[in-house]
Amino acid sequence: MVPLSFAGHVFHALSAGALYWPARRALLLADLHFEKASWFAQFGQMLPPYDTLATLSAIEAVVARTDPAEIWCLGDSFHDSAGCDRLSETAQAKLRALTGACDWVWITGNHDRVVATHCGGRVLDEALVDGLVLRHEADPADPRPELSGHFHPKLRVSVRGRNVSRRCFVATATKLILPAFGSLTGGLDAQHPEIVRAVGGGAEALIALDDRLLRFRLAA
Repeated sequence: MVPLSFAGHVFHALSAGALYWPARRALLLADLHFEKASWFAQFGQMLPPYDTLATLSAIEAVVARTDPAEIWCLGDSFHDSAGCDRLSETAQAKLRALTGACDWVWITGNHDRVVATHCGGRVLDEALVDGLVLRHEADPADPRPELSGHFHPKLRVSVRGRNVSRRCFVATATKLILPAFGSLTGGLDAQHPEIVRAVGGGAEALIALDDRLLRFRLAA
């Protein structure tokens, strides 16, 4: 974990794409997209059905590392509003263990505007926590400091003639977009016009390594 200052608060960025808020013992995750593979399977596109368990295992790992009292999921936690109903018994058990161990909050997103809660947790459209707005998609018209997801940002760079893509945070003075945490999520280039429109000028892409935070200025 590496320190990341935002809007007067100190966070720790994890290389897995999560954000830890030590003052609140809060873990923030975005865009888990549980049951994405099973959603595609309904329409004949067969993908390996292991994405949910892989994502849950990744969550268990960051939970073991941070021991959070709160977990905030910033929308699109399920790939569709029926995704919770398609969880396997094993996935349900893992998720109930996670939601039962802390104050777990599902922020709704565009994929899961209706979230079933029979695996625990509580549901909010958005939240205001210690002066920070937690929502799914960045609102360019809202001047308040804000944490969000939605865009699955990735930074693509050329290193020694080879193209490299890494999930990243996108930050300005008042906007912080988290990368997608889910195992089957893909990503949007951090310099894509939709991301630039959402956060405004002066944005940086932040890549968290285990021992340092790499910063890359994004073109306006």
